Amino acid sequence: MPRLTHLTNASLGHSMQKYNKLVRDNIPDYIKGKGEAVIFHIATEQEYWQKLKEKIGEEAVEFSKNESIDELADILEIIDAIIDYKQFDRQEIEKVKVQKAEKKGKFSKRIILDES
Repeated sequence: MPRLTHLTNASLGHSMQKYNKLVRDNIPDYIKGKGEAVIFHIATEQEYWQKLKEKIGEEAVEFSKNESIDELADILEIIDAIIDYKQFDRQEIEKVKVQKAEKKGKFSKRIILDES
């Protein structure tokens, strides 16, 4: 799939910050709506998968710094995107989750393993 680049509202002399990260679908329009320049491209399959993996780590770090519902929602949004991309069955995921809980338990007892 060819790499498509979109340049919108770019003005000469405008200092732009580089990101190279996966963002929500409406972010380019949001930036453009503020009258700012935005350059983006549509990821290839390989790049999209790599960026999803990077994004889940990024969102986990953000949640650890700001334990808010908003940050947790971002994690769930990325998980949904991964499920869709990998075409995982949500019922199968829940089944595996239940099996793991039955075999190894959950995290509800707050057990910290110090040594083994």
